This record gives sequence, structure tokens and C-alpha cells, in this order.
Amino acid sequence: MSSLRNRQGPPPEQLWKSWDRKARKQGFHSTIYSSDGSQYKGEWKNDKKHGKGIYIWKSTGDFYEGDFANDARNGFGTLTVKTPNGKFQRQYAGGWKNNMRHGYGNLFFSDNEYYEGEFYADKRNGWGRMFYADGSTYEGQWLDDKRHGTGMLRLANDNRYEGEWRDNKKHGHGKFFYVTRGQLMEGLWVDDICKAGEMKDFGRDQAILPTPYPIPDLSLAQPDQVLAEAEATFLATDG
Repeated sequence: MSSLRNRQGPPPEQLWKSWDRKARKQGFHSTIYSSDGSQYKGEWKNDKKHGKGIYIWKSTGDFYEGDFANDARNGFGTLTVKTPNGKFQRQYAGGWKNNMRHGYGNLFFSDNEYYEGEFYADKRNGWGRMFYADGSTYEGQWLDDKRHGTGMLRLANDNRYEGEWRDNKKHGHGKFFYVTRGQLMEGLWVDDICKAGEMKDFGRDQAILPTPYPIPDLSLAQPDQVLAEAEATFLATDG
């Protein structure tokens, strides 16, 4: 009797389990449409987009091509958007985490304005370089999509500011080089304005449009005390 049971083998699998297993998306699949008409073509794992793939949004025509993990953009990928005139323009290429820009990447605002650097939670955060449409560039630290920390802004005419920033404005200790006229303003800046500083000649002999006369040498009796008082007055609430 026992030998007969052994020859019969395991009981057959229930049909619903077999159908469920076959219906699961695993490995590479051709185009699959979501309920809103958007399309995905690529790799799957356990019914989730996982691996390399392309996702096309039905509502906008924008598309993402790159890495997926656990049904979200994770890894490296490129987002291309459809412009109002019907053309396609690459908007971002770089790292992703949970459908947000994360890590190092390049963000394109237009053909002649773009950012390259670090991102965190979909915003420019960390170190980065911004190329503006007017020909100026900024290289330095960012926080929540704003210039914040230390960095250098170089204008199209080569004049430049080197120093501290807060909320997209010159704020803290900094130097502004007026290369075109051969002068330097060094001091304390608050909300883009120099509140306490010293203007002096710097490379005046090589300047394109030098000032008619050099700046005479002047000195304060207690320059450190003057600067300390300015810091206490204007930076006291920075925290």
C-alpha cells in the first residue's frame, strides 16, 4: 500500500497558482501599457520594473531611458521632454533614486544654460557648476537649488566674485574682482551688498579699462575691530 502511494507522486498544482505564476512579469517584456496609456518596455522582476527599460508618458510624450529598481527610476538614466514645438530635448542625464534626481548629473534648462554637479532629493545640493545663458558661470556649493556656501561667480566680462553665499546671494566674507578696471573689493557682504570692505587696485596695469588714477594707500587704525563690529551688526542673526 505504501509503495503505491510513493508511485503516485506529489498532488497536482492548483490551476490558479499556475495561472498566477505565468501571469507574473519577469525578465524582458515588449511594450506594456498602463491604465493611463503610458508605455514601458524593458526588464521586470517580481511584477516590478527592474533593470534596463524605457518609459513613455502618454500625457506629455516625455520619456525616460535607463535603470529601474523596484518599479522606480533608480541608478543612471536620461529624461527627455517634448517641447511645445513638438521637438524632443534632453532635460537630465545622471543618477536617480526613487524617481528623483540623486547623485551626479547634468540638468539642461535650455541649449545654452545647464548645470553639472551633485543632486540630492531632486534638487541641486553639494558641489556643482552652473552655466548661465548670459555667459556667466558659477562653481561652488549648492543647497536646495540655491547657491549656498562657498563659490565663485564669473561674469561674461571676466569680473568675478569669490566668497560666501546664502540663499543665492553674496553673503559673508568675499572678494569681488573688477578685472576690467583693475580693482578689488574685499569685505563683508550681506544680501548681495558689500556692507564693510576695502577697495584697492588689483592688476590695474593689465586692465582693459583701468581707472584714471590709482587708489591711494589708506589704512584704518584698527581694521580687525571694524570688521568684527560689522560682523556683529550684519551677521548676528545668521545662526
